[in-house]
Amino acid sequence: MSAKIKVLIVDDSSFMRNILSRMMQKDGRFEVVGQAKDGQEGVEQVRLLKPDVVTMDIEMPRMTGIEALKVIMKENPTPVVMVSSLTKEGATSTLEAMDYGAVDFIAKSMDEGGGKNLLAKSAVLMDKIFAASKARMIRRYARPQAEKATAAQPQKPAVSVSSGIKKLPKSRMNNAKLLVLGSSTGGPRALQEVIPKLPLNIKVPIVIAQHMPAHFTGPMAERLNQVSDIQVLEGKDGDVLKPGVVYIAPGGAHSRVVKDAGVFKLTVKEDQGGESVYKPSVDILAESAAICADGDILAVMLTGMGSDGSRGFGDIKNKGGYVLAQDEASCVVYGMPKAVAPIADEVLDLNEITSAIIRLVG
Repeated sequence: MSAKIKVLIVDDSSFMRNILSRMMQKDGRFEVVGQAKDGQEGVEQVRLLKPDVVTMDIEMPRMTGIEALKVIMKENPTPVVMVSSLTKEGATSTLEAMDYGAVDFIAKSMDEGGGKNLLAKSAVLMDKIFAASKARMIRRYARPQAEKATAAQPQKPAVSVSSGIKKLPKSRMNNAKLLVLGSSTGGPRALQEVIPKLPLNIKVPIVIAQHMPAHFTGPMAERLNQVSDIQVLEGKDGDVLKPGVVYIAPGGAHSRVVKDAGVFKLTVKEDQGGESVYKPSVDILAESAAICADGDILAVMLTGMGSDGSRGFGDIKNKGGYVLAQDEASCVVYGMPKAVAPIADEVLDLNEITSAIIRLVG
């Protein structure tokens, strides 16, 4: 029997500490080795207990979660999952925490039913914490908000891994009409490495499905827009997809690409009867794109747990589309890219992804 994953819970709310502890005891994969009521205590417990993963509240007395996170990443780099309120302010703080090394986050409601809501999503949350415990602690640094990234310089083509024969990839996709991108755990930080380097004159619309709840994708789009030359927006139902614009699929719902009167549009709808546990779903977005754009699609899969997107990317590939996947060494969690690697035309380090996009679609 494999050893249990050691978890430290850091939260100033005894109610939240108890809720999270109860979830982990029921799950069986985890052992709660300690609890701390503020960031300072959390830092001390990490030094003493050496947990495999930490859940960290953001707003706490004495030392906030972000302040504690900075110390932990400097002294004892450990996978940390932030516990954040479902508010715009909570989302902004959570994204800042991702910049400083947090692997993932759990969103909690601030109303009276918040604990019940967490319990109802226990399986998904426990999978997040399990995936985070296995995450690679890749060094990452906060990008100044005012800084504009320069366009990536094209690099030499990587080899294809979609077959046993190594070959140079296509130099360019003919008639590319759309770029679809999927990401999950580690995605917000990975997107900050990819999107700001895209040039203003890229020829295709870009639609991104990043696993996130409502209230979080808007602030993420704003942050990416601030550090990018290319325009980045949170998508909304009915948007006409324009070349050279990045659309972030809104959290808590499913986005699809449709073709209407010769133009691509985005539809945003609530989940209908359990279509996917992930909202937005990469599969649902990619499947819709494959239907309306045939094979004229570049599909890119970045870091994330699970296999969401493998079915939709398969549809794109079967219609003649081109698939890029992030490699294992540069992923925080090698789940979603691993699921599409067998059909990928290229598997690349994160810092090669933007160059490949530019090379392929111009």
